[in-house]
Amino acid sequence: MSSSFLSFTASFFLFILYLLGSSQVSDGAQQATYIVHMAKSQMPSSYDLHSLWYDSSLRSVSESAQLLYTYNNAIHGFSTRLTPEEADSLMTQPGVISVLPEHRYELHTTRSPLFLGLDEHNNADLFPQTGASSDVVVGVLDTGVWPESKSFSDKGFGPVPSTWKGGCEAGTNFTASLCNRKLIGARFFARGYEATMGPVDESKESRSPRDDDGHGTHTSSTAAGSVVEGASLLGFASGTARGMDPRARVAVYKVCWLGGCFSSDILAAIDKAIEDNVNVLSMSLGGGMSDYYRDGVAIGAFAAMERGIFVSCSAGNAGPSPFSLSNVAPWITTVGAGTLDRDFPAIAILGNGKNFSGVSLFKGVALPDKLLPFIYAGNASNATNGNLCMTGTLIPEKVKGKIVMCDRGVNARVQKGDVVKAAGGVGMILANTAANGEELVADAHMLPATTVGEKAGDIIRRYVLTDPNPTASVLIQGTVVNVQPSPVVAAFSSRGPNSITPNILKPDLIAPGVNILAAWTGAAGPTGLPSDPRRVEFNIISGTSMSCPHVSGLAALLKSAHPEWSPAAIRSALMTTAYRSYKDGKPILDIATGKPSTPFDHGAGYVSPTIATNPGLVYDLTTVDYLGFLCALNYTSSQIRSVSRRNFTCDPTKTYSIADLNYPSFAVNVDGSGAYKYTRTVTSVGGAGSYKVEVTSESTAVKISVAPAVLNFKEVNEKKSYTVTFTVDSSKASGSNSFGSIEWSDGKHVVASPVAITWT
Repeated sequence: MSSSFLSFTASFFLFILYLLGSSQVSDGAQQATYIVHMAKSQMPSSYDLHSLWYDSSLRSVSESAQLLYTYNNAIHGFSTRLTPEEADSLMTQPGVISVLPEHRYELHTTRSPLFLGLDEHNNADLFPQTGASSDVVVGVLDTGVWPESKSFSDKGFGPVPSTWKGGCEAGTNFTASLCNRKLIGARFFARGYEATMGPVDESKESRSPRDDDGHGTHTSSTAAGSVVEGASLLGFASGTARGMDPRARVAVYKVCWLGGCFSSDILAAIDKAIEDNVNVLSMSLGGGMSDYYRDGVAIGAFAAMERGIFVSCSAGNAGPSPFSLSNVAPWITTVGAGTLDRDFPAIAILGNGKNFSGVSLFKGVALPDKLLPFIYAGNASNATNGNLCMTGTLIPEKVKGKIVMCDRGVNARVQKGDVVKAAGGVGMILANTAANGEELVADAHMLPATTVGEKAGDIIRRYVLTDPNPTASVLIQGTVVNVQPSPVVAAFSSRGPNSITPNILKPDLIAPGVNILAAWTGAAGPTGLPSDPRRVEFNIISGTSMSCPHVSGLAALLKSAHPEWSPAAIRSALMTTAYRSYKDGKPILDIATGKPSTPFDHGAGYVSPTIATNPGLVYDLTTVDYLGFLCALNYTSSQIRSVSRRNFTCDPTKTYSIADLNYPSFAVNVDGSGAYKYTRTVTSVGGAGSYKVEVTSESTAVKISVAPAVLNFKEVNEKKSYTVTFTVDSSKASGSNSFGSIEWSDGKHVVASPVAITWT
């Protein structure tokens, strides 16, 4: 199933499941789950417990409704099933701030530590290896965990940190004894899911923290998996696997099931993670865009941030379309995906003597050493979309014994190969379409197969459709490293601008997210297909789901090296030290276009953790800063309360500006000529030094000036402020963009901020 989550057809697949599940709602067709935000301070004195007050409030509108969850940390309130009329009635009750319909979210390594410069030799100097380093806890909200994986071995670990308040929940195929000194917590949350979709089908997935899907095991081991020597997928990508912070502890919170991830469960998991005392929260999931006071992930993340917990989320897999981002709240670190310098080449060989390079992770009996009959799937089907090789669309008599060419789209890539195999085909050439361009994502296919880019696909298709006797073969070539250029921005990685708050640049940065090797479940094959009998300890998959836990683990490393740093300081260090160009000075490419990527694609750039340990300056933020940001959005008091769980009134005498949120990047929306002023404050974490500014702007339509141009620091933790003025003319057409950067340097550190300017 995971492959379908990570393919570009994820939303379609889950939407069908959702429709199927929705038709089986036992509570009546009109009912839905609502999350109810309560004003905690308004509880009448006649109640001893908030839960009793919540229950009484609910009884006032429905005799039959039950509390699904009560929340204490992520929000103050509860979730329940109501009709729309009951929800409207509840909204009028004393102490009720909002009644919001539940939202459904979807799920969006041997090489990456080395590629990121985290080989064990220099790691020991940069990051502590004992004491506090193993007290950092990474909480992962996902599909659970396969605790038997070697990536969760606790060999060499000391006692569980005394600060840990979490637990290990038993359930189907899972006992509390499966946790250890590495995997210190495991919980599952299904009440919201079951209220909408009906009971968890325990013949298909475990009603427990056990991961029958693979996605959660992969993400948690990417963030903080223990060192495992001799890891590979079927011999591909062999080497030593380790998470970004192999000394950190792991706590898993299973919130995602076959039919998706529901916000009532996600909020309950965040609520518990805060109580358990995690240090980092990693969430490789996302949904549609909505205002922060309606977004369960944004609301829960605000509460976590306030407790000093670093929250990272995947940007989404809806690229390369603009405005396709998820998880854009400024208190969340939003992570896009780039490639590594490793590839898995597989050659498509044609009977006309032409060869085309693609990628594949097929391991099995190779094709015979000769060319075989070759057919286009569209010509081997009676279906109008036969070219897509969807289930049941191929005619076995036309396919048997042949190589089949399929086009990418709608169903999962690995499923297409399974369809070809089931119809009697012996191999597959899978062609990208315009939606995917030249991006090549490798899969552990069930038969000899290769995926080729759009250009090669067009040539191959022309050949198979016009040659009177087309023939082909596929040659799998294994693993190669030091591929250039690398990294490049993944085409699937969701892009800016930020559709909720255009003046906050997102994504924040990119990290490895293509063809990532990490631990896998023992309950499913590497394709996740029911027909795949193979079982592997490690799997290679792609998505911003993979890049998010890279940053989560790196944040854990920085937290161990700098326990006093806030979540904003950690993000600042990762962003201002990220790189945007190759060693030859040329900008990082976007694989979707083949052209230089922009801050809307890569944010601040590709993460560079070894430099992030000593960033020189950081842009810090507090809860008060974020409350000012909400005021700048003109949120009402009740909307601010929904996000922040407190009485907060914006000061009517104060002018609030999004431009003054102390963010490590700059996004300017131009609605006419004139000057746009942004204020920032930097804190010295590198001690005394004199920093000079360097400004770059790619357009003469924008003049960027910084005052003062020099910042002198005399001691650690000293703060200095500066103002940036963007003077623009309105000559550019609406929708055009211009990019630049603002860099501070003392000769040793370079503190870089990307600039994106959009004419609206």
